[in-house]
Amino acid sequence: MADSSAPPSTRPRPAILAALAVALVGLLAYSLWPAASQPAAPSNAPRGQRKQAAGTKGTTDAGSLQVELDALKQPPPAPDDETARNPFRFYVKPPPPPPPPPKVPTAGEPGYVAPTPQPPPPPPGPPPIALKFIGTLEVKGKKVAIFSDSRGIPVYAAEGETVMGQYRVVKIGVESVTLEYLNGTGRQVIPMRG
Repeated sequence: MADSSAPPSTRPRPAILAALAVALVGLLAYSLWPAASQPAAPSNAPRGQRKQAAGTKGTTDAGSLQVELDALKQPPPAPDDETARNPFRFYVKPPPPPPPPPKVPTAGEPGYVAPTPQPPPPPPGPPPIALKFIGTLEVKGKKVAIFSDSRGIPVYAAEGETVMGQYRVVKIGVESVTLEYLNGTGRQVIPMRG
């Protein structure tokens, strides 16, 4: 057995040597890497560098600087329609005038066409019947229509009978009645209005 009272050896341990070797290789790789060796330039130059750059740009010799005073004395160009607009005022340019209408030839000129005579208007029909059909009822198996005149008074009539001395009931339907004038000038279908 080994003596426990022996002094510890001064030899370094292999695990510590391996860790130091890895750290040394990492440091060497970091310093030789291209991105690490050159720091990125800032987007804004420091104030001192801006002043220095402005000072070098402004230095020119006095012989190269010429001012053309004659060009400044010329009158400004005349404004045309497009440059005369004011962006602070609402204005819509009016549309151009319409083209002139085509010339219509008159009688005796070439291209003249005589107007055709229009037929006379048809004679006016009979005035509308001023009755309202408001319903039906059956009296002794016979269908009777109920009408209302302009005063609201009900009038009753069956098929073939005369209404108010002016109209004859031609047919009584479910939702309409056909009336005709006694003088035979026309017929009219009157729908039911409840």
